[in-house]
Amino acid sequence: MGCLDEKIEQITAEAAALGCYTEKGAVLKDYTTFKIGGRCDLLVKLNSEESFVKLIPLAEKLGVPYYIFGKGSNLIVDSDGITGVVFVSGKDYAELKLIDDTTILCTAGASLSTLCKFALKNELTGLEFAYGIPGSLGGAVFMNAGAYGGEMKDVMVSVKAMDITGEITEYDAGQLDFSYRHSRFTESGEIILSAVIKLEKGDKEQIKAQMDDLMERRCSKQPLEYPSAGSTFKRPEGSYASLLIEQCGLKGVHVGDAEVSTKHSGFVINKGNADFSQLMELIEIVKNTVKEKTGYVLECEPLIISDKEM
Repeated sequence: MGCLDEKIEQITAEAAALGCYTEKGAVLKDYTTFKIGGRCDLLVKLNSEESFVKLIPLAEKLGVPYYIFGKGSNLIVDSDGITGVVFVSGKDYAELKLIDDTTILCTAGASLSTLCKFALKNELTGLEFAYGIPGSLGGAVFMNAGAYGGEMKDVMVSVKAMDITGEITEYDAGQLDFSYRHSRFTESGEIILSAVIKLEKGDKEQIKAQMDDLMERRCSKQPLEYPSAGSTFKRPEGSYASLLIEQCGLKGVHVGDAEVSTKHSGFVINKGNADFSQLMELIEIVKNTVKEKTGYVLECEPLIISDKEM
């Protein structure tokens, strides 16, 4: 048994002792919204704060590469697979509870849609913008997810996070360094455990009507019928990625089954059996063409996960 195999066995045993689901050789396309991704050595579904505190520092101590997935909605994963452990912070770690009449405690694995429905049930307004964003609370805080004029920073009171040694810190809103698609966590390496969100009391029917309206707008304007990672490129200062891509005549351009959506040019989609290499080739075509024709440099919004040098 090789050294890495022995370390994987150690993490597997510790995860099992904590009651976590484990799967060796898990196919990662099943854990991403792009439906692209090969196998990892081990997948572990985290199920408690204790599982974060014990397992992630263990992987760090053993020197085993690891990644943390939420809903897999902002990731591009190599079809050839990746070395190491994928920790999934998902529905096994998804708790929602009211702290008071307008404040919600939400653990990292809860989906944004579930959080929005919880707010609706409790007649709380302020999160409608997030309804339909296909991500988890942890991922949304990590990248300060936003849409339709709202961002996570608008509702955040505090975030509990853990460093790679297992030490836990609670940060208030002023310490989170939120900006466009950015938070302190995009640079600090800390892992988000939970967040406290402050909303306002509202009219349940009005909240539901706004959520339904925003979902209808998403469905009519975005290619939700195909796998994707949402917006493929960050908004460049002074313009919009989708506008630049459309101006460059790139709508419908494809490499294999990876295609620039004809419905919304800001989305690169998987029309069937796109793989990582096709996707990355198409992204490079878009970036190079936009730079050559407009001077704008587009930056990929999803995180790219690969053993290869990119």
